[in-house]
Amino acid sequence: MAFRSRITGTGGFAPPRVVTNDEMAKIVDTNDQWIQERSGIKTRRLVDFEGAMSTGDMAEQAAKAALERAGITALDLDLIIVGTVTPDMRVPSCACIVQQRLGAKNAAAFDVLAACAGSMFALSVADKFIRTGTAKRILVIGGETLSVITNWTDRGTCVLFGDAAGAFVVEAAPEDGPGLVDTAIYSDGNTWQHLYIPAGGSKQPLTPQLLAERKDRLIMNGREVYKIAVRSLVDAAEKILAKNGLTAADVGLVVAHQANLRIIEAVAQRVDIPLDRFVINIDRYGNTSSASALITFDEAARDGRMKPGTNVLMLAIGAGMCWAAALYRA
Repeated sequence: MAFRSRITGTGGFAPPRVVTNDEMAKIVDTNDQWIQERSGIKTRRLVDFEGAMSTGDMAEQAAKAALERAGITALDLDLIIVGTVTPDMRVPSCACIVQQRLGAKNAAAFDVLAACAGSMFALSVADKFIRTGTAKRILVIGGETLSVITNWTDRGTCVLFGDAAGAFVVEAAPEDGPGLVDTAIYSDGNTWQHLYIPAGGSKQPLTPQLLAERKDRLIMNGREVYKIAVRSLVDAAEKILAKNGLTAADVGLVVAHQANLRIIEAVAQRVDIPLDRFVINIDRYGNTSSASALITFDEAARDGRMKPGTNVLMLAIGAGMCWAAALYRA
């Protein structure tokens, strides 16, 4: 029997602390108007202080919500895949931390690193496990504590990011029913230098001097990232629609990574999908990296926008550069 991956439970979690643009203006030389015009962000959610809450902490909460909505327990899981660039520790994986906390002793667990596209890459991997019959129930998580890798002296980046986690329970379902129609993942390592963290890996181990120079924090060439993001997401959207015999008019809802409202607007215009079909929450959460697509999907699923039979286009792009597209039939 052929299987299709169906999302049977969704969950999201963000720290309770809401940080406004006016508060950001007390940290760096910026203001509310400047931030909103360039990104669409009004507020973001951040942990109270570094170490107050980890990616694993937030992932656990999102996962519990997803499991409850799916009507299963952690013992029913065959696999846990976490997309993150901010695991609790370098070793072990965040997925193993979550497995232990949930008591999912029957599940294998591993992380995927594709930056802001991490959860979409994880979803694509989960889909392959489902379709081959290797696993029946998989927990897919995207979680980030971006505040620990943000350079709070760089106004071009620090105003963009937030902390959060999202989760899907993905289960095997009949191929002719609702579920994932298709996924596609892409990478272009030639563009890595536009979004990266210089130190902290094997090439440049951390030293007191590198820490003082904030080399353990994100560096981004915003102009180039914008151009690459728009070009890549438009191409991915057009390809996955054409491959599956659909046009932009067939798309009822778009769940895009909330990197920047200007990127979303540009993609909407170029693929000819009205902006009101895009689920937008960047104004409240900022860019939450791999958590973004999942908490956005969760929001749409819970507030009634994801009607049965709706064709949902999912898009995400992150450092690497890595990007992904998926088609889901609700």
